[in-house]
Amino acid sequence: MVKLKHIAKACKSKNAGPFYITLDIMFDNAALFERVRETGVITAELIASLYGVDPKDVLFTEYPPALAWKATFARRIPSGAVGDTDIYGAQQHAPLLDIEIPLDIAA
Repeated sequence: MVKLKHIAKACKSKNAGPFYITLDIMFDNAALFERVRETGVITAELIASLYGVDPKDVLFTEYPPALAWKATFARRIPSGAVGDTDIYGAQQHAPLLDIEIPLDIAA
């Protein structure tokens, strides 16, 4: 097993307007992207479970030409509203980092 943070080029988050968050998982190695893709680990259901939303509320896109996945879902609190702790949505990627991928990657 290997954690996503050790093999992905980037895992990031940002606002998609004031009411949505979008997550990006990107690779810079096509062969590694394909190996991760073949595991079937990265799914809308996984994203939903990590962020406590219903899978049907996750707009999930796998985009092989860019070696990437994107997921978008509603923010719990609109950006800038009372109680919002991340106005830019830039700190919401953290749960992605510890996703375990069933691959044996040589150090």
